[in-house]
Amino acid sequence: MPGLIQSVERATAVLHLLATRSEPVGLAEIASTLGLAKTTAHGLVRTLVAVGAVEQTPDTAGYWLADDPFGARKNRWDLNEVRARAMNWTDALAARTTMATQISVLQDKQVRIVHDVLSASGDGLASLRTGQIVPAHATALGRIHLAFDVRLARELVASGLDRHTHRTITDGAELAHELAEVRDRGWACGCGDLDPEVATIAAPVRDQGGVVMAAVGVSGAIDELCGRGGTPRSSLLDNIIGSARSISRAMGHGQLS
Repeated sequence: MPGLIQSVERATAVLHLLATRSEPVGLAEIASTLGLAKTTAHGLVRTLVAVGAVEQTPDTAGYWLADDPFGARKNRWDLNEVRARAMNWTDALAARTTMATQISVLQDKQVRIVHDVLSASGDGLASLRTGQIVPAHATALGRIHLAFDVRLARELVASGLDRHTHRTITDGAELAHELAEVRDRGWACGCGDLDPEVATIAAPVRDQGGVVMAAVGVSGAIDELCGRGGTPRSSLLDNIIGSARSISRAMGHGQLS
């Protein structure tokens, strides 16, 4: 049986310590209380701050537990910052694929498009334009967000799934199965579920701590995006996944040490 992971034990100890204090705790006190070297304690709290579990005082002298350290951090990124960091990669994806491309985020439990690029031919969903709200269960972008936010998916099912076309998933069990597959394979595809003539494909964008905080995708005519059986064309899917990884790196993903 494998042993316990020491870094996880230590990070948990830091969280427990901060949870017992009503005032910010300095780095020296964290180190001495937990019997850690100051450099080790600093690495732990720096990582916990980066992933949103701990917050730092404005004067950087102390640390305290975040209000919701284990909740979904949907509003951590400013929408303008997301757009600015993702824009070049999204524009490049549109140029490589000639498809309409979009970036979406969760805002107040809704999927919102924060940047879009029209396709060379003008194809794509008119509802996938900057600033617009997307039906979360009826597009690949939305299902990326739902797949990694189980609580939101349950709330959506409980409130009822609107039908937009005959291909829209409106059954809660079917949606749960689809979201599980999205998590396993790392991408989502929808064929004619919001518009009967249009398909969407998307992949997750992760922040520094690995949390899915945005989605990047393309939309266009079904026969241009998908092959037999509604399977995404492999070259197009590779481009979308590659762009998602590049945007994730721009957001800091993979930079924790």
